[in-house]
This record gives sequence, structure tokens and C-alpha cells, in this order.
Amino acid sequence: MNSMGIRDNQTEIEKLSLMLSKIQNLYYKKKEQLEELQIEITELKEVLNFLNSLISNKSFQSADKIYTNHLQETDTKSIEEQYFIEEVPKESVKGTNIKRKIFSKGEEKDSKLLCVLNFVDFNQVEIKLIDPKDRSIRESSEEFITIFLRGALLKIKDDNPDLELGYDYFKDSKFIECIKLSNLKSMQEFDLITSKMRELLANQVNT
Repeated sequence: MNSMGIRDNQTEIEKLSLMLSKIQNLYYKKKEQLEELQIEITELKEVLNFLNSLISNKSFQSADKIYTNHLQETDTKSIEEQYFIEEVPKESVKGTNIKRKIFSKGEEKDSKLLCVLNFVDFNQVEIKLIDPKDRSIRESSEEFITIFLRGALLKIKDDNPDLELGYDYFKDSKFIECIKLSNLKSMQEFDLITSKMRELLANQVNT
């Protein structure tokens, strides 16, 4: 092969490599967006399951029929607004548990479970950290204070002064193994806690 042929071949390889890089970046970007959508879909499904259970407990009619009637009566309020703006009766939600899981980002086979959040009786949240020593989250760390305490709990406490916070630590270390919250009053509070915990873990994994 002459020198011109070699240069042409190298140029072609460079073009193909650049194309490969762009396609790979686009692939991983789309995959990350899909993972975020799947998380949102899972969370919406949990809310829908709770609403169906709550509505069924309030009436012998099917939840779907009540929902249809409600849409015919008004289009200014969503079903979610109806049940979360008003205080939900404690007896109606007793025994409920909404569970959410947070995974590390990346290829599905390499994705790891980072923590599990349980929202019990629309009142208590237990955040169980998986492999707390690896997570290395401390109560006094700047990221924990900035992202989780200030970003979520202090905002909630402004409107909900009854909010209580407690920790379980990993063995004899300062690493948090479980975060316990009580006296929550709405799904929005749980959403904010979930969002900030996901941000905290993503930031901690990437550093």
C-alpha cells in the first residue's frame, strides 16, 4: 500500500472513530434519560396504587368509576391534588407502605442498589443505606448538610415543625446506616426527600 493509501485509510479510521464516539455518547445519554423515566414511572405507579387503595376504602364503587365521575364533574383539580392538599385521615392510610429504590447509574449489569426508602402510613420514612461503609455518608459531612438537610429537611420543617429526625449508625462508625423521619404530612414531602437523597448519592458516587 502506498503512502497516499495509508493516509486515506487513517483518515477513514479517524472519521469512523469520531462517528463511533458520537453515537456512543448519544446512546448513553438516551439510556440515562430512559432510566430516569423508568424511575418516574415507578414512582407514579406507587402513587396510583395508593390512590386506588384509598378510593376503594372510601367506597364500594370501583376506583376507576369514581375517577371517571370526578373528571366529568371538574377539570380544575387532579385526583392527586384532591387527596394531597387535604389532610388524609390517618385511619385510611394505616398499613400503607410506599417503597422506592435508588440505583447507581451506568450499565444495567453494573448498576448497584444504593438505598431503599419506605414511606409508612404517610407519616414515617425510613431510608436504609446499602453498604453504608462504602457510601461513607456522615451526619457532619458538608454534602449531607447542604444537599439533604438544607435542601430537603429544613425546607420541610419550615412548613412542618413537627418533623423529627433520627439516625442509626453502621457498627461503631460515624457512617449513617439508616435515616428515620417521622411526622411527615404529605406525598410532596416524601418526593422532596427522595429527590435530595438521589442527588446526595449521585454526588457521593461521582466524587
